[in-house]
Amino acid sequence: MTNVRQEFLSQLSYAPDGFQVKAMDSIDADASVLVAAPTGSGKTLIAEYGIARARSLGLRAFYTTPIKALSNQKYRDLQTLYGAHNVGLVTGDNAVNPEAPVVVMTTEVLRNMIYSQSTRLDSLGVVVLDEVHYLQDAYRGPVWEEVIIQLDPEVQLVCLSATVSNADEVGEWLSTVRGRTDVVVETTRPIELVNHFALFDTATKKTEMFPTVVSGEPNRHVQRLLASGSSTRGKGGHITGKKTRRFSPPSRPEIVDMLEDHKMLPAIVFIFSRAQCEDAVLSCMRAGIVLTSMDEEAQIRDIVERHCENLTADDKDALGYGNFIDDVSSGISCHHAGMIPMFKEAVEECFVNGLVKVVFATETLAVGINMPARAVVIEKLTKYTGEHHQLLRASEFTQLTGRAGRRGLDEIGHAISLWNPFVSFDQVVSLAMSRSFRLSSAFRPTFNMAVNMVRNHSEDGAHHILNLSFAQFQADRDVVTSEATLEKRKKELALLEQAFQSHEAPSASSEMLASAVEAEISLRALRPGDVVMFDASNIRGRGLVLSTAARRSGIRLTVVTPSRKVIDVMAKDLRALPLKGGAVDLPVPFEPARTEFIREAATRLTKAKVDDIVGRSLEVNDEERVVDSPLSAKSIKRLRKEIEQLEERSRHRSGSVGARFMDVVQLLREMDYINDWELTDRGHTLAGIFHESDLLIVEVMNRGILDNLSVNDLVAVLSTLVFEPRGGDNGGPPRWPSDLVRQRFKRVEKVSLQLQDMQREKGMHLHRAPNGGLAFETAGWASGKPLSRILDPDLTPGDFVRSMRQLIDLLRQISSTTTNDSLRQVAIDASRALDRGVVSAAAGESI
Repeated sequence: MTNVRQEFLSQLSYAPDGFQVKAMDSIDADASVLVAAPTGSGKTLIAEYGIARARSLGLRAFYTTPIKALSNQKYRDLQTLYGAHNVGLVTGDNAVNPEAPVVVMTTEVLRNMIYSQSTRLDSLGVVVLDEVHYLQDAYRGPVWEEVIIQLDPEVQLVCLSATVSNADEVGEWLSTVRGRTDVVVETTRPIELVNHFALFDTATKKTEMFPTVVSGEPNRHVQRLLASGSSTRGKGGHITGKKTRRFSPPSRPEIVDMLEDHKMLPAIVFIFSRAQCEDAVLSCMRAGIVLTSMDEEAQIRDIVERHCENLTADDKDALGYGNFIDDVSSGISCHHAGMIPMFKEAVEECFVNGLVKVVFATETLAVGINMPARAVVIEKLTKYTGEHHQLLRASEFTQLTGRAGRRGLDEIGHAISLWNPFVSFDQVVSLAMSRSFRLSSAFRPTFNMAVNMVRNHSEDGAHHILNLSFAQFQADRDVVTSEATLEKRKKELALLEQAFQSHEAPSASSEMLASAVEAEISLRALRPGDVVMFDASNIRGRGLVLSTAARRSGIRLTVVTPSRKVIDVMAKDLRALPLKGGAVDLPVPFEPARTEFIREAATRLTKAKVDDIVGRSLEVNDEERVVDSPLSAKSIKRLRKEIEQLEERSRHRSGSVGARFMDVVQLLREMDYINDWELTDRGHTLAGIFHESDLLIVEVMNRGILDNLSVNDLVAVLSTLVFEPRGGDNGGPPRWPSDLVRQRFKRVEKVSLQLQDMQREKGMHLHRAPNGGLAFETAGWASGKPLSRILDPDLTPGDFVRSMRQLIDLLRQISSTTTNDSLRQVAIDASRALDRGVVSAAAGESI
């Protein structure tokens, strides 16, 4: 055990679980690691160890998350561990201590750093990719793949994921494109989860709750009960044929009473509607439910007041602060994206401290935020997609119920599904018994990605990177494997040519360089499963290569000997070049930390047939040893020829991702963003705009639609590119702050339709259409109107604040990319005008 590990573990009050130890072993071996485990199982401990090890090596560590709320929470957690001066936070609209040795950020921020070749990537040792299963997200998923593919392969990755059924496939892809990546899967929850099924029975006038599964089978009592309620007998016991509903879901107050009676508090009740979450709290208040003592109420008020201390009296009045603090003080609250960050943060703190006992929440609460409960209730197992209701996916159900059970506090967590006329009990059972889901890529080239590829890579280089994507791996893994081999061969050639040039002018230093490069290249040529004869300071004789890892210090082989000793071999250890004598299949599954795996690997090594010439190689003196040195013109020529063949094969077998990428490039060529694989001026502007409507925004800039506007009119026009109405509801005709804004919007809309036609013609994903639903309110806020004159029943505080933060981010991007000095100044002024009051206070909170 390393000194770093000993010091790290000494600070824990408990012994780490087996899967955590296994992951730490991989990190110590310089391998990247993919950890797939249930929510609340302790994946964060592995991330913290990766950070601690990087810091001990004098390297920086980045912790990336999919959402700002989670970034803010991790920022606070790591500050507690390492001190505020050692931890930074960078999100799209906020940067605190960005040069710190440990920095928390959203994944998009890291992607942008890679594209801009930021110096902040220097001395980066490890990147934690939290919630990596997000790579299947249709809009944001591609960002994860862009980071994994383009981040320096010498940077160690610690990937944290929910339990997925194809973790080995994901790990194989990661190993192919980045080098050794160990897969650590844990399927056992740290807290046992019991699934329940609850309903209100009109025959008994009671709310009843039953186990969903009994002895691994659907609860037969529930099946019989539900069957008996499907028809009603009339007078004399005769079946009337007229069906009436005997069962119904319990009311919200009945749910709370049931949870309290069964000692299942604190609990989260998931309701997939913001308005219904608010109604649920109101119904409990009307029922007179109070779950707190006088002392707890006082503590809650102190916490809420602390979080909201920067709100003005007008802000509080507009936000319904009085009702909010009264509700929370009773121990019941809601949590959804329509609330301002300060309210959500206060609820989270109160809940974690055991003061708030019931939270009615939308599913956004299930993503990453550390708010475990004793019980989780899912009111409906269907969600409205904007077009129709559909049953929850297994991954969604697992994510929601993962909050049930608090480690160290509960022996059992409870997941309760409520009766619903549109969901059968068999469907409830199926979800309850699901444990994992298959992770699929959602990777697709975007306009911003395309111009950054052109700016930073040759055409072949861009194809090479795209062919390394998980999307391509799932479509045709041979393409990805071939591209990974090509990349390794090019690195070998660069090393070889450098050493050969030095070798032509002999000197003591050049001979040392040549020797080191020869050793490095010889190690790069070896693959897992190779049987090799070594003559090194730490191994002499045959060894079986288990894994390879590319690190700043060079290639590192992990080798097992016939005596089952596991050794790391690097170029500096070699006394002579290693000789490959054959290959064997490694045991499956690949679990090098397990004794059984090492035993079987050593057995296969012992039984392996080794070429005679290799077998005798260690029996001769160094003077008699004849080894073909890779450091020769012939070797360089051979390697160049292999690279040419690989490149030719790549050009003729471009993957499906590469084909879609070229469609994007062709459209950008037609629009004068790319000319002969060089960016035009407008192409350089597009490279700095990171937004889902990136091309539309730049076209609006280039066509002068944003020129000669006041601050109020500029923010109103740009709000149409940021605002997204909920549920596809356009909310009626927009109100315009001025006729000029209305005219400019018409021009924006025309450009949008033109672009959508071009995208549709090439079979591309269409950008979101602009929407003027927030133009009037945005102009009013920029002009200094109080919040009470901005909000209305159709505009929630959370949506407004989030839209303003997004608009501020876009204004900053425009000010840094435009060549129009006047527009730049107005954009800067507009950003300042919006960044005030509750919007400014939210910058340091979770958006």
